[in-house]
Amino acid sequence: MDFNLTDEQELLIDSIKEFCERNFDEQKIREMYANHGMSDELIQAYLEAGFGLMGIPEEQGGIPCDLVTLGILTEEFAHYSGCITPFLNNTLAMRDLIDFGTPEQIEMGMAAYMETGKPIMSLGFSEPASGSDNMNMSCVTKKQADGTYILNGQKTWVTQGEVFPYVLVIAKDEDNARENREMSMWLVPKEIDGLSTAPLQKIGQQIMPFCEMYFDDVVLTEDMRVGKQGEGFKNLMKNFETERCLIVAQSIGCAQAAMDDAAAYVNERITFGKPIASYQLIQLKLAEMEIALQNSRNMLYKTLWKMDNGQSVRIDSALLKRYACMECTKVASEAMQIYGGLGFTTETRVGRMWSDLRGFQIAGGTDEIMVYIAGRQLAKQYARK
Repeated sequence: MDFNLTDEQELLIDSIKEFCERNFDEQKIREMYANHGMSDELIQAYLEAGFGLMGIPEEQGGIPCDLVTLGILTEEFAHYSGCITPFLNNTLAMRDLIDFGTPEQIEMGMAAYMETGKPIMSLGFSEPASGSDNMNMSCVTKKQADGTYILNGQKTWVTQGEVFPYVLVIAKDEDNARENREMSMWLVPKEIDGLSTAPLQKIGQQIMPFCEMYFDDVVLTEDMRVGKQGEGFKNLMKNFETERCLIVAQSIGCAQAAMDDAAAYVNERITFGKPIASYQLIQLKLAEMEIALQNSRNMLYKTLWKMDNGQSVRIDSALLKRYACMECTKVASEAMQIYGGLGFTTETRVGRMWSDLRGFQIAGGTDEIMVYIAGRQLAKQYARK
């Protein structure tokens, strides 16, 4: 096993560090959180630096790279910025459009992305009664005599749904009965008649606002379909493993930033005449935080390496997300504890990191559903022959 980074990966990390030091001081981050977004200039700068093109096919004007490298980009950006940004979501949205869209949809999306650094669409997948339970989806389209389709239903937790001009919606075909597995994806303009939104308030990840969306007799045409009819569910599942791994990469990066702060602080904080680094309970916290970070990082890059080499990661990605997201939240929580009362104020950033990280135990699949995914497969894998 070779754990060395390539020269290109080392240069990438240096570039990320320099970019974040220039653009993500704590005052700027607080402004982003207060404004629920970042400036168009910063988003464009991310694209122009090449980061926003990584993981996008060369034929679309992107910079192709393996998933290990994309994981490094994601982790180190969260590490050096010290916050959760929308850049990963933007990349995932563009990959979905490129993977499933028509040539015309891809051309339209890439033209807008290259101009602004932002995708044209948010992702409308979850519903109030069907987050992990996708088969309980109630959004449905019904074909009309004139060849159009009528969309009705509700989506929730739509990240940046009120920001982007389109939303990629998945809905059941003709019948929203639970047993119906026929679903399709649609690229729906946000300003279309019958679509309305309502903002939702989060406790973390404030740079990326999300909302609910309501579809009331929205008229769709065939050219709005993304991918083949009835294959929406299969397409939805295709990229989940990548998404979960990259969510973990963000988690590790943010937790590492919390570790950086806490491990430095223990040498500076004096109690009873000596640094708190000399106390065994503090040493225990640091040791367990570092174990969690190293274990999570090793699991992440092993899983990404397997994906790059065409190996199944159905179990690996679920175990990874279950373990790493929980442990990274604990790292930030322990960082708050090390700071004591100061950690529970806005004078430090570790509290913000904790609230950001806590959301990743839900986003992309809850801790509990990861057990369900992995546990069933592990029982089969270890069954006596």
